[in-house]
Amino acid sequence: QVQLVESGGGLVQAGDSLSLSCTASGRIFSTDAMGWFRQPPGKEREFVATTTWKSALMYDTHYASSVRGRFIIARDNTKNTLYLRMNSLKPEDTAIYYCAVRARTSIYTANYDYWGQGTQVTVSS
Repeated sequence: QVQLVESGGGLVQAGDSLSLSCTASGRIFSTDAMGWFRQPPGKEREFVATTTWKSALMYDTHYASSVRGRFIIARDNTKNTLYLRMNSLKPEDTAIYYCAVRARTSIYTANYDYWGQGTQVTVSS
């Protein structure tokens, strides 16, 4: 069993930066995709960014078009921790942010095996 705990959410102003962390306990494989999704108020959960195994501890990163160039995803397997650095935040980034591990099918859909409880990010204008 895998448990994920997110931290780092909060209330910021537009243009600010914020960093999220997700620490995993349990059996995580280096080849597992690890990523972030978010659920804006009144909307469905959507893909934000994810990391996928490439080779020998090298990972590819994938971003939603809405965050590419502003957000940076990174993982530290020695700490079983996933990070999301969010820069130039906009009000439309307001959402509950979820960490997820091990995609069942597409890495871009909310079809991962394990999920964190979520952390709220609110961006005021």
